[in-house]
Formats: sequence, structure tokens, C-alpha cells
Amino acid sequence: MAEKDDKNMKALKEVWRRAENALCADCGKPDPDWASHTLGVFICLSCSGIHRNIPNISKVKSLRMDHWDEAQVQFLEQHGNAVAKATYEAHIPIYYYQPTHTDCQVLREQWIRAKYERKEFTEPGRQLPYSNGLKEGILWKRGRDNGQFLPRKFLLSERDGCLKYFAKPDAKEPKINIKIDTINATFQPVKIKNPNGLQISYLKDNKTRNIFLYHEDGKEIVDWFNAIRAVQVHYLKVAFPVASDNEIKSRLMQKFLKEGYMEKTGPRQREAFRKRWFTLDHRRLMYFKDPLDAFAKGEVFVGSREHGYSVKQGLPAGAQGSFSWQYGLTIVTPDREYLFTCETECDQQDWIAAFSWVIEQPMTPQEYASKCQDGVHFSPPAPAHQPHNREN
Repeated sequence: MAEKDDKNMKALKEVWRRAENALCADCGKPDPDWASHTLGVFICLSCSGIHRNIPNISKVKSLRMDHWDEAQVQFLEQHGNAVAKATYEAHIPIYYYQPTHTDCQVLREQWIRAKYERKEFTEPGRQLPYSNGLKEGILWKRGRDNGQFLPRKFLLSERDGCLKYFAKPDAKEPKINIKIDTINATFQPVKIKNPNGLQISYLKDNKTRNIFLYHEDGKEIVDWFNAIRAVQVHYLKVAFPVASDNEIKSRLMQKFLKEGYMEKTGPRQREAFRKRWFTLDHRRLMYFKDPLDAFAKGEVFVGSREHGYSVKQGLPAGAQGSFSWQYGLTIVTPDREYLFTCETECDQQDWIAAFSWVIEQPMTPQEYASKCQDGVHFSPPAPAHQPHNREN
């Protein structure tokens, strides 16, 4: 019996060591040490927890700690991640977001369920619930001033090229009409304090606005997310008819490059540094008094090195503003220098790495036009006399 177990473990290790099985089949995390003996895939610990929630589809075991019988090992030998990918990911639309191990739980769970439970990508041309260019429903939206989440009707229209939301279900006119080409959406469960929390950022009068949403059903909120991406693909294919699928995908909504607190000072560099929440959305650096603010208090365009932008560790000699955090960094632009401080050296290095990555990327003609339109500045805060409980 022990000899047979040793033989099974040896065979298991051989298939485990195949190059195709070196990454989790679902999220791409290196060195997966779990496997599904009903699907024949090698997966990480985190994804194995999701598989356990669909036991009628997938049964998982630890590759290190559990006993594997001969039939289960043979099944893995005959399948593996490459076979599963060819089967369950054969026809993924270019707009569908494929999460990685750094993405939140709801994205990864719905990706796994879409592949194995609903088998959404096994047949060409299959009509998916987020692919017909029109979606309508109720989402819970955070009020701009009171912070309460209230149900609001949303309408996404490919024909109109926009996302609308209505303050009342029977309202004739939308509260806001958001052009699809200005939208960036990213899941923010920690910030919104809801596992299905979604942040939608968009441009209004060339300034960034945020709305914060969630839906109780994980599939529904992920369907909204992918529906927006699908409409964006339609828009981009019209706007850039000769662009390849990879070029189209690169222009779709992306996660923020970096978020977190820093301190900043004013343009004269003699004012006290103030703690603010910063978001780097590719070339647009925004700051907010609170992470859930609807409006950015200010923005700055971050261009490329060839256009005179750079990032430096530390503050310039003679910086006069008082600050409580010691780890400084300086953004150099053609017009001025922006000074920031971070709480820890790790935060400082992470921000420098994020800025460096952006600065090393060549600017597209569209980005250069945006820079010329924006100017390079921190914009003043909105007027203080805004009506109370107003929605953005």
C-alpha cells in the first residue's frame, strides 16, 4: 500500500512540475499547491476556497497534505491547466476582465463561476448577459454629502454611448449622463467597505468625479462592470477602426496605478504640508480630502520624461513648508515642482516606482492633447456653498 502511495505521489509531482501548471489556472499566482480532481486544474489556496463553493462542479485537494488515489492522479495527467484553458477559455470576449491574484474576491469568484459553472466561454458567439449593449437596473449609490447608500436606477446604452443614473425610478430625465469614453471603473471593497463595492470615475468639464456603488449580488455587479467594458469596446472600435484587439484592450478601463495618503504643500512651497488621499489614474494624479470624496480637490497631469517630467526622491534643499512625515518625493514638470511626503519609506518607494513607470511611457497624441487642455496644476476646491445632500 505504501509503495502504491509513493508511486502515485511521484506521478503527481511529475504532472505538477509541468510548465503549464506552474501558475494558478484561475488567477495566475505562481506555485499553486492545490488541484481540482474533477476539473483537472492546478490552483492556488485562495482560488481553491472559491472552488469549494461549487462542489457540484469542482472538488479540490491539497497537493502537499492530502492523499491522492491513482484515478485522480491519472485524471490530472490527462488534463492540466493547458487543456482546461483550451476548453473553458476558448472564446473569451476582449472586453471581459480576467482577474489576477491581486484582484478582489468578487472578481475572481465570478470569473471562476463564469468559466466552470456557467461555461460562458466554451462556445463562439454566445450571447452573454453583459454583451447586448443595453443594461438597466438598480444599484446602491453613496450620497455625495450624507454618505448613505440609496437605491438608484442606472441605464447603460451602447447606442447613446453613455451611462445614466436617475434619482428616482420613475424620473424622466437622468441625474447624470456619463459619456462612456470618460469612464474608469475599479473595484474598491476596502474603500467602500462592501465586498461588491465599485468606484466609477469619470470626467465632467475635464475634471474627475467619483461615484461609489455596490450591489448585494456579486454576479450582478461584475456583470455591470463587464457591460461597461463591452460598450467601451464598441466605442473604441468605431473611434479606432484599424486598432488591433490588443490595442483596444489597452485602452479599456484599468485599475488605479496607486492610491494612498501623502502630505502635500502649496505652489509657493512655504505652506504647511497637509494630509490628503491621492489617486494615480495613469497620467492623472488627483487628491482628495477623504478617499470617498466625489470631487477631486486638485489634479495634475503626469507626462513623459521626453516632455520634461521626472520624479526625485526627497525634497529640494530649502523647502520651507512644515511637515510631519519624513519621506519626501518631488515631481518635476515643465512648469513647477510638486512636493510630497510619505509616512513610511515603503510608501515613498512605492509612489516613486508608480510615478517612474508612468513617466517612462511615451505619451500618445490623445494624452498630449489632454495635457494641453488641462494645464498642469492643482485645481482649486469646489465652492463651499454647495447645497447639502446634493448627489454628484
